Amino acid sequence: MPVATADAASTAPSAAAAAAAVHAATTPPLQPFSTHQPTGPSSPLVHSFFDKSTSTWTYLVVDPSSGHAAIIDSVLEYDCASSTVGMESVKGLLAFVREKGYQIEKIMETHVHADHLTGAHVLKQLLGRNTPVCIGSKVQEVQNRFAPVYGFQNKDFTEVFDIFLHDDETFKLGQLEGRSLSLPGHTPDSMGIMIGDSLFAGDSIFLPDVGTARVDFPGGSARALYASIQRILHLGENVRVFSGHDYPPNRDPRCVSTVSEQSHSNKHVGVGSTLESFTTFREARDATLGSPKLLHASLQVNLRGGRMPPEDEEGRRWIRLPLTGEAVGV
Repeated sequence: MPVATADAASTAPSAAAAAAAVHAATTPPLQPFSTHQPTGPSSPLVHSFFDKSTSTWTYLVVDPSSGHAAIIDSVLEYDCASSTVGMESVKGLLAFVREKGYQIEKIMETHVHADHLTGAHVLKQLLGRNTPVCIGSKVQEVQNRFAPVYGFQNKDFTEVFDIFLHDDETFKLGQLEGRSLSLPGHTPDSMGIMIGDSLFAGDSIFLPDVGTARVDFPGGSARALYASIQRILHLGENVRVFSGHDYPPNRDPRCVSTVSEQSHSNKHVGVGSTLESFTTFREARDATLGSPKLLHASLQVNLRGGRMPPEDEEGRRWIRLPLTGEAVGV
């Protein structure tokens, strides 16, 4: 499990981070949307938090025996009209952690998200910078693809993540066994995080009535996603699958299914689906989709582990928006 090193100066909390930590200590706890009890001695306790504006699930995964925990796929509030970035949900999440007496061991990302800003870096600052931010090792491929688009240099990606997870790599969360599973397709760096009997699948598979995620981002592949989903469907029928988003058609938001439910009922990859039928459907469907609303802001922050763009000479920070279209250059 390669770890990026940092010097002593970079581990000291900034004045802004220290002030935010003081303010966060007075924030009321954010209450989970739902709590999922362990199913056995090797199963985690899972608190799920739903961000309505981006339909994103954040997970607080806990080893019940020790109280050690991981935060998976956190979210910052972002209003693109006013260019305002907030962190109320992150502060509320940490208030809930304090209330329960949990100890955060890891901050984990299932992939570089293109539809919301990750709270990983803010969490790391508020926790005192000793908590590692973990992501799949293929993030470097995604960084290389987008660096020319946004004018990033190699130095912009230095030490933005702490641990790079590789396929089939094991780790511990308290006394629970964990394993990282490479699940490319939605993005090249998509990684499933298996803790006990629970898979945190990111955007690789959604609830059965929603189906699967798009694959039309650079490096995405319908064929690769189908293979990744088959890997999920062979984990064992009682494995709990926690999805990264939910877009409920006519119901309240949900986050969890079982492998058995997915195998029988997923409307894109359930009974009767084949590689060819899925590939044809997914590529045709994606051709009709517009870009995510927060695409450029999300990528410029998330490629750097949740860090905001650097300040200019006047202390301002900017999100770059590449222009395309018929009128450009006229």
